Amino acid sequence: MKSTAATTSPEALTADFAPRQAKALRVHEQLCAEYGAPFRFFSTKDPLSELVSALLSHRTKNAESHRAYQELRATFPRWEDVRDAPTEAVQQAIRACTWPEQKAPRIQAVLREISARCGTDAPCALDFLAEMPVAEARAWLESISGVGPKTSAATLLFSTLRIPAMPVDSHHHRVAQRLALIGPKVGEGPAHKLLEALLPPGWDAQQVYDHHEAFMFHGQKCCYFSTPACSRCVVLRECPFGQARVAPSPISPA
Repeated sequence: MKSTAATTSPEALTADFAPRQAKALRVHEQLCAEYGAPFRFFSTKDPLSELVSALLSHRTKNAESHRAYQELRATFPRWEDVRDAPTEAVQQAIRACTWPEQKAPRIQAVLREISARCGTDAPCALDFLAEMPVAEARAWLESISGVGPKTSAATLLFSTLRIPAMPVDSHHHRVAQRLALIGPKVGEGPAHKLLEALLPPGWDAQQVYDHHEAFMFHGQKCCYFSTPACSRCVVLRECPFGQARVAPSPISPA
């Protein structure tokens, strides 16, 4: 069984690592209890299909990216059909998602690159990634132009591979930042390594999935981008951002 990267990474050597990790695990337990972990995996896609789905989901609501994926599969039954189709036809099929004019050529380029690497007429299924260490599998995916850390992690964790690589979406990132698990200027991309380093090295895919989903649910249901509901937050005691928002205003002298 694969596990997350060991905490001997550079991220684990900072002076404040131990208290941040302890906080991350306390928050994990509280949020998992609040939102009902363990969570059922939402996807049963093979890794190549999950990769395409993840590319479609960038900056797109789940319902819209799902609709775009379903239309793409209905229009082009095989991934080589998507790869070899006129780009305009692919763009039309995924029109439900944001920026289809950018995502259509990107998906085709990714499928061409995978076909070339595998040396096959059709893009290979990517099941071989299960034989690699997590970091190596992520590096293989991220060496493809257009595939970033969130997409690589989603491909490995959400697909039938069930490899414990942790994606960080905008909700997860916002919650982690407000909790001071990462700095205020750390973007979503760099946040992946920093937040994954906080997880125990022995965690399996279910535990990593629960962690991501719990943080994501909290961002969706309480820690909103605008006007977060700090007064009812179950992890308020851990959150300097929330504590500052709900602190009573000083009484002005008469």
